[in-house]
Amino acid sequence: MAAIAGAGLLALVGTACGAESSDSADSSGESGKEANKPAVATALPVESTARKATWSDQSTTHQLTLAPKRLARGTAADLDHVQVDEELKGMVPYYLTVTYTNTNSAPLAQPDPEANFTVTLADGTPGKSITLWNSNPLATEPSSSLPDNCDKAGPASVAAGATATVCQVVMLPKGHTPATVAYADEAGETLLWKVGDGNGDEGGQLLAASTTGDSSYQDVTTKGSAVPIRVTPKSVRAGSLKDLGDYDLSDTQKKLVPWYVTFEYRNVGKEKLLPSMDDGVGLRTAGGREVEPVPLIDFSRAAEGEGIDQCRGSVPNTRLKPNSQLTLCTVHLLPKGDHPAMVSFQGEGKGAKTLMWRAN
Repeated sequence: MAAIAGAGLLALVGTACGAESSDSADSSGESGKEANKPAVATALPVESTARKATWSDQSTTHQLTLAPKRLARGTAADLDHVQVDEELKGMVPYYLTVTYTNTNSAPLAQPDPEANFTVTLADGTPGKSITLWNSNPLATEPSSSLPDNCDKAGPASVAAGATATVCQVVMLPKGHTPATVAYADEAGETLLWKVGDGNGDEGGQLLAASTTGDSSYQDVTTKGSAVPIRVTPKSVRAGSLKDLGDYDLSDTQKKLVPWYVTFEYRNVGKEKLLPSMDDGVGLRTAGGREVEPVPLIDFSRAAEGEGIDQCRGSVPNTRLKPNSQLTLCTVHLLPKGDHPAMVSFQGEGKGAKTLMWRAN
């Protein structure tokens, strides 16, 4: 299970050292001030209900209450002064301001719970959090002035009962509106807050739930090109860990929640296919995780008395014939509090494409 993207470390390009030189100021002496004006960002509506959470340093887990306070969209030009990694170029910065209260009886030293936050798109793609640091420590003026002090570090300590407000810069692809703010709790759960109505705008890449899509599939028995198939998501349902009581799960898996994803596949080609299309099923969560199916057994083909009743399909005893259909079910284990945002199917063979649907 892929973790939420961690924070990168980028350098602010230092430009000032001591007093302004004559080369850097115009006749009115205002150019330095103009350079340090806060960037203009567009605020987005975001839920701000405070939730109980945990944050860990190297030795101790601490209790907090925390919430997003503000989310604003900037422009790529805001980071013109930043040495940006190649993979981040062209992406849009979002300024996520969060508040957290230390509910412990002792102060927090060097806290950074903001690093556990991210912003995700409607398809579950997580933003890439970055931390900015000044590459010119002798500068008398900051090299940058981003909204909400997003170019400044958080407090060195937070007293018991005190509240801190900090900002995290999160990079997201251009042309999308985020759907969720997520916090990866140190206890293994996920806390979610909606951005706007929580639907976001994925740029038209997602099919509506239950919509049929065209793909193709090829296995070791097929000849020539991939066989055309039609794929329809039938359901995405939460289960109970008790459903998997007969299986040997790891300690980490025992803290997760099973979700059952059922697809219907119709063979519209001229060759028979092995009923193994569920190998191409994927899922991304509102918390920004990509979760593959659990490789316990092939539940759909289980004999009577095996597998779990909550995740069975109508698999034939032989290969899937032309003009026939079947259903297959996969199991995905998610942290408590998280839920599927997108389910996908990756076809097999030359020219096969990936189909993606909203999970609800």
